[in-house]
Amino acid sequence: MPSPEQLIVLTMLAAVMLYALTGGADFGGGVWDLLARGPRAADQRRAIAAAIAPVWEANHVWLIIVVVLLFVCFPGAYAAISTALHIPIVAMLVGVILRGTAFTFRAYDTGPGASERMRKWSRVFAITSTVTPIMLGVIAGAVAAGGVQLDASGRVVTDFVSAWWAPFPFAIGGLTLALFAQLAAVYLCVVHRDTALAEDFRLRALLSGVAVLVFAWLAWLLAETGAPAVRDQLSSGSGALVIHGLSATAGLATFTALWLRRYRMARVAIMTQTVAVLMGQAWGQYPYLLPPSLTIEAAAAPASVLTPVLWALLAGSVVLVPAYAALYWVFKDAKE
Repeated sequence: MPSPEQLIVLTMLAAVMLYALTGGADFGGGVWDLLARGPRAADQRRAIAAAIAPVWEANHVWLIIVVVLLFVCFPGAYAAISTALHIPIVAMLVGVILRGTAFTFRAYDTGPGASERMRKWSRVFAITSTVTPIMLGVIAGAVAAGGVQLDASGRVVTDFVSAWWAPFPFAIGGLTLALFAQLAAVYLCVVHRDTALAEDFRLRALLSGVAVLVFAWLAWLLAETGAPAVRDQLSSGSGALVIHGLSATAGLATFTALWLRRYRMARVAIMTQTVAVLMGQAWGQYPYLLPPSLTIEAAAAPASVLTPVLWALLAGSVVLVPAYAALYWVFKDAKE
């Protein structure tokens, strides 16, 4: 039976996966908004906006859950991460805010000179949709690589730059961006199947899939010196073998399904690949929550905190999960 702290970490991992599969695809849509080209560029941007508009605010609930659980249940790790990595964290949060603001203003600004302002808001939306997932990946890469160093009293001894300003975290940032972009392109293929737009997004999905492979190999090579503990953990053992096998199989299935224009199959495959990548991240730093200083058990709050949080999560899920499923059915699945 998992301990309370392990159950909460598993909940956080599940929330991260859901955020990547939903909010990550929203960011990927912004990437394709930035790169929209050709005679159907305007149609591509409209398709992206229509796909994002009903759900983009709700998707952030998963990120909020992760932050709150980290703050309440693992306060030492939260303090260390938010101190050592405050520059990329602030950059990510500013990107989230500007992206949402730009998306809203672009949709509802109808006053004099609105067309020019809409173009500016579109650029802000697209650029922040690109920068934000990079910063998210940089933060994850810096944590996994053990860049946040603590002394015996738990005080951060790392400066504010060296923990994240390194090749390996930025390789993870690039991988995050490419994966989110591929998610978005595949999702858009499903929505617009059997149309010219589907062909546009199919090509983008294939190209971003190549980028995923490139950044994955780059991260693996850089991990030899940038994150050796992660590389060692992912180089041996049955757990690592399962994760590598799942990721490789899902990646191949994604390319095959896209090539054959089986878009629903491609959606399942890319979602599986995304989950496998995040499982690899978690497995690579287990049992540490903040390598190499804090294990999950050492970082956890007392049981008097963890137990009520677990009950609150159980009670909240009874409301959140059905409501979220209904939202997606109404605005997504029912229209496919």
